[in-house]
Amino acid sequence: MTAAIEDGITHDQNPRVPEGASWTEHYFPSSDGSDVELHADVLRPAHLPADTPTPVILSVGPYFAHAGQTGDDGFTQTGPSERFNDLIEGADLMARGYTVVYVDLRGFGGSTGCLDWGGPGEQADVVAAVEWSANQPWSTGKVGLYGKSYDGVTGLIGANEEPEGLAAVVSQEPLWDMYNYLFSNGVRRPNHLGTPYAYNSIASVQGMPDDTDRYKTNAAYEQTHPECLADNVTDTQDPDPDSDYWQARDLAAMAAGSTVPLFVTQGFLEPNTKPEDMQQYLDNHDGEQRGWLGPFEHVRGNDRGSDGVLRMGREGWFEEVMRFYDEHLQGIEPSVDDPAFVIQDNFGQWRAQDTWPVVTTTQTVRLEPGSYVDDGGEEVAGQGPADDGDHDMEHGPTLPPQAQGRPGKPPRVTDDGDTFYTWSRPVNHETRITGTPRVAFEATGTGNVLVRTWDVAPDGTAVMFDEQMSLVDDGTVAFDLKDTDWTLEAGHQLVVGIGTNTTRSWRDTPSAETITVSSPTLSLQLQNTRNDVPTHGDRAPYLDTYLRFYTGTMEDRMQGTFSLSVNQGRG
Repeated sequence: MTAAIEDGITHDQNPRVPEGASWTEHYFPSSDGSDVELHADVLRPAHLPADTPTPVILSVGPYFAHAGQTGDDGFTQTGPSERFNDLIEGADLMARGYTVVYVDLRGFGGSTGCLDWGGPGEQADVVAAVEWSANQPWSTGKVGLYGKSYDGVTGLIGANEEPEGLAAVVSQEPLWDMYNYLFSNGVRRPNHLGTPYAYNSIASVQGMPDDTDRYKTNAAYEQTHPECLADNVTDTQDPDPDSDYWQARDLAAMAAGSTVPLFVTQGFLEPNTKPEDMQQYLDNHDGEQRGWLGPFEHVRGNDRGSDGVLRMGREGWFEEVMRFYDEHLQGIEPSVDDPAFVIQDNFGQWRAQDTWPVVTTTQTVRLEPGSYVDDGGEEVAGQGPADDGDHDMEHGPTLPPQAQGRPGKPPRVTDDGDTFYTWSRPVNHETRITGTPRVAFEATGTGNVLVRTWDVAPDGTAVMFDEQMSLVDDGTVAFDLKDTDWTLEAGHQLVVGIGTNTTRSWRDTPSAETITVSSPTLSLQLQNTRNDVPTHGDRAPYLDTYLRFYTGTMEDRMQGTFSLSVNQGRG
């Protein structure tokens, strides 16, 4: 088997190898000077001589073990991961003359070392993987990173590190700051322990019986080094985002000055890798930027449901990705002038923009002061997704069964008794809230705070579209909500709720104290919708699922204490 792998194995010899490809295995050191050995599966166009230089599409992550992406997938013989066969086949990469490389992060698959949750060790692995791929005799020296979820994170790492040879990055549904997946401003998420345990399980996947001895020895590394699994659980439990551990994993802050061309996707409403710190990342990143953004869940640009409907709602993912790669990896001028950013709004309509966000007006509004008891009140309309706390980034939490349809009248949002609300006056024109809202106030008391924003129609129908939690202590409290892109129709009101946690999206410890909030403000970035440039695309199916689940009523409509005003001119 070893000799066959070294010579290259084709689809005819092993059906796990994509058609048109020749599979080989390789090993090389990480770039941090440690003894970590990284494993790579290489898929070369079988019709080309072994030393013909081609551009490389590389993915680096935890999901490329031969036995399966997150566990035993039931294969009867070893072979390269199926993870991005959709790209290989959908973009016809072998016929187009691209080499595909999968590299296992340290601790996963056939690589040694301790898993590192996006930290300095994994950052060194990404640098090593890019530079190794760029310097092979079969490489032109131009490498593009590709991934979704965790291997979307390694794409951002690559963009930040700018290793020699990296020419472009496609990152779908990543985390922009590793802290945010486990905590929010000091408040634990339900998966704060479950996720480290889930990745420990993935790192423990063993080699297959017909793997090479070297692969099997490396795959057993975590079993012979139990401290790796123990440290991954304990190291990730610091709730302080300013600790050295988390600062070394703040990818948005670390993006400053990067010039690597970047193509991203982000679901504004998705319950898994949420839109937190995306705007900060894009603001810090200096290179070319492109993106597909909208109200979709944790899916790839090409994903379709069982009904055949595209989950993002837009055709042409592989075609656009390859125009991006062809331009930056081969110098081929695109035949189509793709918009830099395409964004689907909460009505299901797509628009094109040169950047995101586009901000017409910034405004800081005064909210009503008030108080609440931090008692972790009863769950009400718009509660968070069901989350058993034990998931990896690729799968994440899912909406509970009741999200698929709720009979009868929507419940009243304001029946919780644990939140006080501030209402805007009805907007005179369509008004888009975009970018990163930020709340600030003075607090008396210690505990937790949940801030939520609602779009309320004249008939009282209310949709929650943004939220965030934070610890509260005496003094000034200020934090960002999730990045958003939500349009209020004319006549609708923005409602802001401040109170105790009434969701299952966080696992806080209620203090039972009365928290008094004074001088609260909300800073907003607003966009004039009259300048929207429509582009093609259909409604993401997840939008309707979200609206069913997060819609309630606010029957006691208030007149409002502040106005949202956005310039309605063309300039």
